[in-house]
Amino acid sequence: MSIPFSSQAQDWAQLSRFEKANAALEKPTPNENRVVFMGNSITEGWVQDRLSLFKNPAYINRGIGGQVTAQMKIRFWNDVIELQPKVVVILAGINDIAQNQGYISIEDTAKNISEMAELANSFNIKVVICSVLPANYFPWRPQIKPADKVIALNELLKKLATENGYTYLDYYTTMVNEEKGMMQAYTTDGVHCTLKGYQVMEGLVSEVLERLLQ
Repeated sequence: MSIPFSSQAQDWAQLSRFEKANAALEKPTPNENRVVFMGNSITEGWVQDRLSLFKNPAYINRGIGGQVTAQMKIRFWNDVIELQPKVVVILAGINDIAQNQGYISIEDTAKNISEMAELANSFNIKVVICSVLPANYFPWRPQIKPADKVIALNELLKKLATENGYTYLDYYTTMVNEEKGMMQAYTTDGVHCTLKGYQVMEGLVSEVLERLLQ
C-alpha cells in the first residue's frame, strides 16, 4: 500500500523555505560584516519598509513564522552556518512556550538554543542570544499563561550566554509592562511587534552589533 506524500511532513523544519535565497548568496567578502538573524515570526516580520536594519544587504533575515526551536535547530546549518556570517542573532523560544508543536520544557528549549549557539561558535561565528520578548497572553492559545515561563526561560538564556562567552541581548526589560506583558505601544497582539516595537529592538541590536563587528 502506498503512503500518501505530505510535503509538510517531509519538510517539517521548512528547509526549502530559503533554499533558493541561500543558493543565490555569494560567499561573504573578507570585509563584509554579514549577520544572520535566526528566529520565528517576530524576526520574519522585522522586514518592513520604514525600518532600516534589513536595508543593509549584509543583514540576512531567516525568520519563519510559527517555528519552535527544534525546527530552527534542524535548519541552522543551511540557514546560518553555510552563509558564513560573522555574527548570528538568535531570537527564539516563545513558540515553544506556546506549545506550537506540543509541550516542551523551558530547559529543553534552552538546550536547543544552546546547541545552535555551540554549533555557530565552533565555526567562529559570534553568537548573540536574545531574551524572549515579554508576553502574558497568546491570542491563538489563550489557555496557556506564558508570563512566568518567559521570565524563567530568559534567566536560563542569560546564564547560558554568560557561562559560554556569548552576548546576551535583553529586549525584555525595555519592552515589558507592569503585568509582565509587552507594552501596548510595542505590540499588535501581545506577542508580535508594532513598528515602534521594532524600532526599539533595532536600537538595541544595532548597538550590540556595532560593538561585535568592530
